[in-house]
Amino acid sequence: QDQLGYCQDVCQLCVLAVDQLTSTTAASAGAGAAVLNNHSRQSQLVLVCDVLIRLYDGMNKLLGKQQQRGGGGKRNIPELPGDLPYSVLEMRDKFVKKNEVYETMKKFGLLGSSAPLPSAPIKVGFVASGFNTKAVLYLSHDMFRFFDPDIVEIHIFSTGQPDHPHFIEGTMRGVDWRQRVMDTVDYFHDVQEYKGDHIGLARYIHGLDLQILIEWDGYCRQGERAGGLMALRPAPIQILHQEFLMTSGAQYIDYIITDQNVSPLNLEGLYTEKFLWLPNHFFSKGHAMQKELYPPQLEYKPKATKGSEFQLGVGSPQENACLSSNPLGRDMDDGQVSFVYCNLNKFLKHNPETVRSWIRILEQVPNSILCLLENPVEGIPNLRKFVTEASSGGDDTADLNDRIHFLPWEKNPFDHQRRSYSLCNAMLDSYPYNGHTTAQDALYAGVPLITRSDGDDMSSRVSTSANIVLGLEEMNAYRGIEEYETIAIRLGTDKVWFASIRTKLIETCLQKNPMHPYWDVPRYVNNFQNGLKAIWDNFLAGNEIGHVGVKEEGERGTMEIEIAAREEKRQIAKDEREQNTTRGNDHGDEL
Repeated sequence: QDQLGYCQDVCQLCVLAVDQLTSTTAASAGAGAAVLNNHSRQSQLVLVCDVLIRLYDGMNKLLGKQQQRGGGGKRNIPELPGDLPYSVLEMRDKFVKKNEVYETMKKFGLLGSSAPLPSAPIKVGFVASGFNTKAVLYLSHDMFRFFDPDIVEIHIFSTGQPDHPHFIEGTMRGVDWRQRVMDTVDYFHDVQEYKGDHIGLARYIHGLDLQILIEWDGYCRQGERAGGLMALRPAPIQILHQEFLMTSGAQYIDYIITDQNVSPLNLEGLYTEKFLWLPNHFFSKGHAMQKELYPPQLEYKPKATKGSEFQLGVGSPQENACLSSNPLGRDMDDGQVSFVYCNLNKFLKHNPETVRSWIRILEQVPNSILCLLENPVEGIPNLRKFVTEASSGGDDTADLNDRIHFLPWEKNPFDHQRRSYSLCNAMLDSYPYNGHTTAQDALYAGVPLITRSDGDDMSSRVSTSANIVLGLEEMNAYRGIEEYETIAIRLGTDKVWFASIRTKLIETCLQKNPMHPYWDVPRYVNNFQNGLKAIWDNFLAGNEIGHVGVKEEGERGTMEIEIAAREEKRQIAKDEREQNTTRGNDHGDEL
């Protein structure tokens, strides 16, 4: 009933706003752009009013039905069980007492002096609906190859279904990221039965005495998994990582994994969580570890003949011209494509301010083209209409649509990544929600990323931090959209500068022994697990939660010989654990 009254008030305000705009438009007839702007706002408000009135009508009918059933307008929601949410203090006391018992047993020789505490290794869980072919697993499945079994014990809680075998064999060419995770982690819990039961899932996780639970969905993937799990506190420490790149706004999420470029201390007021700052870059990406992805090369492989069919990895972006046979809107003999700008994000990341800036960049770089992803294809007519209006005020002769082209969606993620190398000279980042997976794809293709660095939101600063770690801070537009355009225009017109930037980026991808810190997954995992240990030790000590900054142990990165050794250690530990579990099932757990 309260919401119904609020909706009615907003409806009335909306109608008043339309009336005011109507009178303002009539009074300023002949004022040109101001009238057009008012008409646009009026149309938007009329649509809002229509939605609100329909909402009011629907709520009114719903309330009437509830009252007819005797519900008095209130939903019959069952109360939360009395033992939920779980008590963080009780969980801490349990772990502390277990440690004290073990220390006493060691003191009296009942356990060996080297016996680990019961809270070591730390039981860490990752919960998500997307342990299948999703972007988060594409970026992060390689993490699980390198966790130290002496420090952490990894549990996966997957509420989602595996991919269909036909999809794996056909589209993915046999690559199954879910299976790779299952092969490397300590425990993979397929908990599809709890997909719609957050209480059941909380009880399941809590029953495993998990110490740290990491949320990989956040507010993403709504409907694929029941919300409310983290609010029930199944683990004493709960962390947000990777998929949902902003604050949860929740008091039951203790930490958010980030870095000091993305989330500096002066922005802590935008978060309810404390920061777990990782060195280098907080964002997990496994491009350099996946044999299906090819590192970029400085020289493009030449096309066999001019106009020959497109092949991945063959020809320069100018030659491939976003797969268009007429990229400049005229006969190719009149001029060659000079530079290819790309943005391969979904349309939902585009906004008028950013698209207008792309138009201005094209206007300042002769014979340049813009290559976008047709995602969704239904939105292309709307975007083209906007470009026509924004670039020429309706004059078709100045329309830049001839130089804007759209790529079809590529279902295979490896081919999608390789297209960046073959089709893009530079990536124009989205704002205020950066490209995240697409940005990593572009960077590992040797494609420089121009990004705005004047935002405060976490999702708007991911690329800024990436460029800093890669040594390409000149790609960051700290002063906003004008500097963003200036960098892009210079990159498209200064061939020497562009070549130096591209070379520097490609060298980070090719760097071995040690790997470059941006692409070094084992190094990332070292910092990740050390951060978790610092958080856990602080918790056991009874200290208040505060920001945690991980300091690297030495500056040297990962050598190729170390990769196999790290994987072998994990596999040995996993095999031993499975053998011990089998013996325990056969003979009972004597301890």
